[in-house]
Amino acid sequence: MKYVLRRLLFYVIAAWASVTLAFFIPRMMPGDPTSTMFARFKGKLDPAALDDLRAAFGFTDGTLLEQYGVYLGNVLRGELGISIEYYPATVSSVIGNALVWTLVLAGVAVVISFTLGTLGGVLAAWRRGGWLDSTLPPLFVLLGAFPYFWLAMALLFVLGFQLELFPLGHAYDDRIAPEASWAFFSSVVGHAVLPAATIVLATMGAWMLDMRNTMIAVMGEDYIKLAVAKGLSPRRVMLRYAARNALLPNVTSFGMALGFVVSGSILTEIVFSYPGQGYLLLQAVQSQDYPLMQGLFLTITLAVLGANLLVDVAYAWLDPRTRQG
Repeated sequence: MKYVLRRLLFYVIAAWASVTLAFFIPRMMPGDPTSTMFARFKGKLDPAALDDLRAAFGFTDGTLLEQYGVYLGNVLRGELGISIEYYPATVSSVIGNALVWTLVLAGVAVVISFTLGTLGGVLAAWRRGGWLDSTLPPLFVLLGAFPYFWLAMALLFVLGFQLELFPLGHAYDDRIAPEASWAFFSSVVGHAVLPAATIVLATMGAWMLDMRNTMIAVMGEDYIKLAVAKGLSPRRVMLRYAARNALLPNVTSFGMALGFVVSGSILTEIVFSYPGQGYLLLQAVQSQDYPLMQGLFLTITLAVLGANLLVDVAYAWLDPRTRQG
């Protein structure tokens, strides 16, 4: 319990730092978003309305510290403000719509990548020196060395543009109504294949190499040699003894890698015009939508922190030794 409380305190402090950065970083950017929004009306609004716009979006005449206090109180109440780009929609509703797509895309891709990478690492280590060990880890580590956006554009060009096997972008066919139907579901799956494949190819090599190296170290332990000497089947020794113990370090790296996966997902969404957090962030930056930028930064950061907290709790449950430290 003390271990969990220590980790929880750490993540609470990290969350406060994230909220603070989410407030100050957008305000360091040049320009005034309310003036930009006012200019869009091309003289149709009275100049006095600019003051009303500034007040509505939280850009008051108070000091920066006073604005921070108001913003912090609003965040604690779950009020993230009103989006400038999607006015008069609230930031929470805009982010909520995009968050569903990001969770589906990144969540499924991470699970597939972690599962395939871990299984590939187990097989490569168990057949050390064989063709699997000589082929799979180097191949996927090489693919992981390429930037996300390069892999995304390569898949988009070859499988989408040249071979026309998959759609070029978006989350589903605009001609299909978003409802609970097979046509809509199949359209969503088809549009998600290339973005998900980009994330999987870019991340699977790291899981595979880590698992392989850990498995090789574990297989040299005395209890593995004892299990083999007792005549246990190779399958049981590999899965129940070697792989189970080698998996613990990978669980820890799973939490640490989430931040990189999220950043890669953002770039992937931009390339494929996928309506998730990344594509929404690009639109927010281009339109200088401070409230939306703050809300997106906060949502992405808190999601990564929350996932890491769950990983820490899971690791403590899997390995009781951590609770004694």
